[in-house]
Amino acid sequence: MPTYTFVVNGEPVTVDAPADMALLWVLRDKLGVRGPKFGCGIGVCRACTSHLDGAEVQPCVTPVGECAGRAVTTIEGLASGDDLHPVQEAWLEQDVAQCGYCQPGQIMAAAALLKTTSEPTDEDIDRIANVCRCGTYFRIRQAIKSAAAKMG
Repeated sequence: MPTYTFVVNGEPVTVDAPADMALLWVLRDKLGVRGPKFGCGIGVCRACTSHLDGAEVQPCVTPVGECAGRAVTTIEGLASGDDLHPVQEAWLEQDVAQCGYCQPGQIMAAAALLKTTSEPTDEDIDRIANVCRCGTYFRIRQAIKSAAAKMG
């Protein structure tokens, strides 16, 4: 079986896995990283959203073979030590989470957006395609705008 070495949340890891094994299963089943959630398995719901070399990615449709030598960041690696990322702080301040299942993916998508867009419009935020079954989209929008204001 092939071996892949990459960085997860700042720590180098090496895993044995088939090249086409979804990164989500490597993270959850082989490395014990539980933040990215399985929702649909086809990259549509985006509950598993994480970052690959800083860009948004859906690990449920990203083969581990594409991760060799690269950096993966999940919700567990977004904070800096005990200091939450501004998006995480805004999520708490705006009381975004209801059931919470989609929130790691929502937060990671918002953080990716704010890396490239310092003052997101409603249209920019609407392009985040993550599904929230509880319908907390209004609070998500408010939290993204709050985080953007703090980061800007």
